[in-house]
Amino acid sequence: MEILVYGIINSISLALVALGFALVYGISRLPNFAHGALYVVGGFITWTLLRAWEINYVVSILVAMVVTGIIGSLIYQLMLIRVRGMAISEIIASYAMGLAILEGLRWGGFKGMTYTLPPFLEGSIFVLGVPVDYHRILVVVIGAAVVFLLWLFTHQTRIGLALRGMAQDERAALMLGIDSDLMAVLAMGFGSMLAALSAVLLLPLGNIVVEEGYNILVLAIAVCIVGGLGSWMGSVLAAFLIGFAQIFTVVYWGSHFQMVVAIMAIIVTLILRPSGLFGKQKELEERV
Repeated sequence: MEILVYGIINSISLALVALGFALVYGISRLPNFAHGALYVVGGFITWTLLRAWEINYVVSILVAMVVTGIIGSLIYQLMLIRVRGMAISEIIASYAMGLAILEGLRWGGFKGMTYTLPPFLEGSIFVLGVPVDYHRILVVVIGAAVVFLLWLFTHQTRIGLALRGMAQDERAALMLGIDSDLMAVLAMGFGSMLAALSAVLLLPLGNIVVEEGYNILVLAIAVCIVGGLGSWMGSVLAAFLIGFAQIFTVVYWGSHFQMVVAIMAIIVTLILRPSGLFGKQKELEERV
């Protein structure tokens, strides 16, 4: 029961972490390697507003999401738009921006284990005989709601349909008058806001540290590669596969092997099925 309960919690957490990365790549084919940095930025902004400026918790979260979304959009407009379409340059440029942000935070004094966010709800409850704190239950509920609302947004709104059109066929979308750069800016903004949302949900379970940005980037890449780059639902399924694999590893080998599971998932997927579970990229035998 512990493996089942905490496997679901860990899987929903991974899905939250990866959705922003998957959204940006799925729409604009842009690998946003600044995703982990934006995650940490969202947490630090929330902490600053809540602790240093003593602003209401909910208001702090909303402001942090908006500011992080603006930062993500500016990263695209100021740098990534200049290298879009050049795969290696996109990776280098976005990773360089993420590295600059993270190390800038470290240089600015945001380091150590002193920066924490309070849980949304105190206390715990037994689920299937397993004690689970209320905050983790809230993470599962909000995570499931985010996945549903994202599906609803991309299928029932004009902007969401335009984003889907850009994701499915950029040239056809351009012929219909959809601005690809505007859609890419919106995708970066929404993806960055999702990164900030996952940060404020998950960071109360630990500390806000710069190193977490690098870990989150690896986890997001692992989930997206296993699920298939460009497939949002594939990322959700991959989050469950990796999430349960990590919990099994924690139970039988120890928590320090969790990141090894994510890295091994990347390696095994690239060897056996490079396009991932639901990816649309060509398989090796189709390219040769």
